[in-house]
Amino acid sequence: MLSIGDLSKRTGVKVPTIRYYEQMGLIEAAERSEGNQRRYEKADLERLAFIRHARDLGLNIDAIRELIRLSHHRQQPCEGADRIAADHLVAVRGKIAKLKKLEQELERIVSHCDGHSIEDCYVIRALSDHKLCEGEH
Repeated sequence: MLSIGDLSKRTGVKVPTIRYYEQMGLIEAAERSEGNQRRYEKADLERLAFIRHARDLGLNIDAIRELIRLSHHRQQPCEGADRIAADHLVAVRGKIAKLKKLEQELERIVSHCDGHSIEDCYVIRALSDHKLCEGEH
């Protein structure tokens, strides 16, 4: 059995986050010792590691909840899990595309700034007037 502190150390998940995941139903409510301390088993450690990895990949709580639900049906086809991952991949690619536009615009703004004082600063002017931007970002 692991204490919440041990579980935290072994997974890198902070204690308040473990409690939150428990409240959200992502991990089972821990058994309690006679001293009312939470006690976790190996399965809880594995589940928390799963959740941590999913969060590191940017999956939201609802997606993780659904993946956990799907994991309980080991003989079913994995199309549900594939769909969740594919949908997330589309969202990540959209964010990357937006970040690339943002990067290009910031590079353009910085490269146009040859002023030596704030009154001549293109960065300040561009941030003050969206019309100086080349496109949406």
